[in-house]
Amino acid sequence: MTPPSVGRSGHSDHGGFPGRGLAKGLAVTLRTMTRRTVTAQYPDVQPDLPPRSRGVIALLEENCTVCMLCARECPDWCIYIDSHKETLPAVEPNARARTRNVLDRFAIDFSLCMYCGICIEVCPFDALFWSPEFEYAETDIHELTHERDRLREWMWTVPAPPALDASSEEPKEIAAARKSADKLVAAQAAAGRTDSSDVAPQAGTPLQADAATPAATATPADPATQPSGEEPAS
Repeated sequence: MTPPSVGRSGHSDHGGFPGRGLAKGLAVTLRTMTRRTVTAQYPDVQPDLPPRSRGVIALLEENCTVCMLCARECPDWCIYIDSHKETLPAVEPNARARTRNVLDRFAIDFSLCMYCGICIEVCPFDALFWSPEFEYAETDIHELTHERDRLREWMWTVPAPPALDASSEEPKEIAAARKSADKLVAAQAAAGRTDSSDVAPQAGTPLQADAATPAATATPADPATQPSGEEPAS
């Protein structure tokens, strides 16, 4: 059994005529030549990017707790975080003081970043977001290290999250909050009905006579006031 012949392109010509690959390539070229050419007039016309485009990473500093998850999970080690501990005085008399981490530096080196988005996914407090902005090229590579002030400025370009699907399941957080709100409303309504039943009747409201109280009390007649010829009742 003779092996099939192999053409210059490295593909087997078994089961076809010689030059089949060349004919396919020319067919693709002819189809492309007949199509209308579309040129993107960038930068005069900005491209219409999808809202979830991975342009640059933005930082919401108020949500950062310095847990270091993003820096540890980054495969390129391009996130730099510095912090210090701060002692908070006790609020109650017998309570002990608390300590918290204070963020000193949060920087991302975009010359090393590969835009995988792992840091955004692992952040437990939603402190990192994707922004579709991509125009931050620099002539100096050191300028691609964005400190926390510049990362905060990218937050103004983060698009709003998309609306939830009407047929999707309600998130557990929203369901728990809704259940707590319904319980609070029901407790307030029950308290209002109890208060209204204990309120005294207002002025002008007729009172019902008590069945245990006699309607009138008879008093004995005075003999001096009795008419003549009649004896006082005994």
